[in-house]
Amino acid sequence: MNRPKGAKVNRPKTVGALRETGYRCRSVKDEMRENLIARLEGDEPIFPGIIGYDDTVIPQIVNAVLARHDMLLLGLRGQAKTRIIRMLPLLLDEWMPTPAASDLPDDPLEPKLPPNRRLLAEHGDEMEIRWIHRDERFHEKLATPDVTIADLIGEIDLVKHAEGRHLADEGVLHYGLIPRTNRGIFAINELPDLAPRIQVGLFNALEERDVQIRGFPVRMALDVCMAFTANPEDYTNRGRIVTPLKDRIGSVIRTHYPVRAEDGIAITEANAWLDRNGDGRSICIPHYLLEVIEEIARVARSSPHVNQQSGVSVRMSIASAELLVSNAERRCIMHGERHVVPRISDLHHLSAGCRGKVELMLAEDEAAEEKLIRSIIGEAVKNIFDGYAKVADLEELIEAFHDHKTVVEIGDEVATEVLVAAIERIPVLKKAAAKMCADADRPVDDPAELASAAEFVLEALFVNDRLSKYGYHGRTYFKR
Repeated sequence: MNRPKGAKVNRPKTVGALRETGYRCRSVKDEMRENLIARLEGDEPIFPGIIGYDDTVIPQIVNAVLARHDMLLLGLRGQAKTRIIRMLPLLLDEWMPTPAASDLPDDPLEPKLPPNRRLLAEHGDEMEIRWIHRDERFHEKLATPDVTIADLIGEIDLVKHAEGRHLADEGVLHYGLIPRTNRGIFAINELPDLAPRIQVGLFNALEERDVQIRGFPVRMALDVCMAFTANPEDYTNRGRIVTPLKDRIGSVIRTHYPVRAEDGIAITEANAWLDRNGDGRSICIPHYLLEVIEEIARVARSSPHVNQQSGVSVRMSIASAELLVSNAERRCIMHGERHVVPRISDLHHLSAGCRGKVELMLAEDEAAEEKLIRSIIGEAVKNIFDGYAKVADLEELIEAFHDHKTVVEIGDEVATEVLVAAIERIPVLKKAAAKMCADADRPVDDPAELASAAEFVLEALFVNDRLSKYGYHGRTYFKR
């Protein structure tokens, strides 16, 4: 039974009491394997909240755990690599005993590390133990150029030496992150950024399962599962994973961006802050606008003007959705409206969320980046509208603009009632907007929904070169 972290329960407090319970220590990888099998048999989710990987990435991770492999998640930015790594502790037992007087986790009944063996020899069955939660058995390190062997493995602690301990005494050692993660999971993010000489220092930890610090002849036998994340090696020239290290990693698992648009939208809805209802205001997001935002990312991922080795992170979709709602919220506040629906004109503010997330192939010119983002947004609107209606069916609406006198002002700062009044003056536009609402399962009698649908229709005609759009004194108009 799972209990809240820190919950008080009666657990053995000494080695003798623990021995009497029949406690059986398993290796970390056996522990993960057995808990995974229990989840599979109980049809429980392996990685709750991870979307779009059920048939691709997750089966590979399951196989790696069943095979007791260390693993490397290899993929472009924004593909949930770090999130998956941080969920691996879910496969550990909730609580684990360890010697209380040691900062190196170990099996209290048969410790493998020299400091803990000495503790057991000194105190016997009276040696005190403490129970650590599985969250404390996971340590993560971001690979940066300044990471040293001392950080990962250990080093001589000169402070302890200054306190009077001899340099030949093992007590003078300061243990690094990997020994401190004994009986747990150790992860390194962005492995290629680790200097090659530091990667070499991981060879023994991965293969022989031991480490040696400085000139001390004692090798520390480790029980640790190691996991890594990395971008593809050709992503930058910052560094590479040295071949012998990759050879020692059991499974290299490729991640990917959402294959289905529905998965991408679900990821955005799950991670973006979209619920801004409150203070008497309500903001409702039409699904077709979320489709447009997802399509923006998908168009960018196939654009020849975007560096595909860099990738287009799902963070762009998340940030764009939040900015879409924020601009609608701003309009709501400006005009004192109680109910607002995001519109196509709000998409023009997505550039702030796309900058830095779309890497151009050639020039880093700011104007070129802005032009590319607007072009991608237009292409996305065109693609999504084609799934709802055909431009050929809107000839009557196009003809309504034929006399060059019919003009509709739109914009992210135009109040709903002003836009609706303009729609009312063009019955065929109102009819097209109402049909759009009906096709998108939106309420037809809601003025804010009608205004949003009308902008969607007009923008679709513009990106299909059937209407013109021009700006004047900060306002935007559609005309023939």
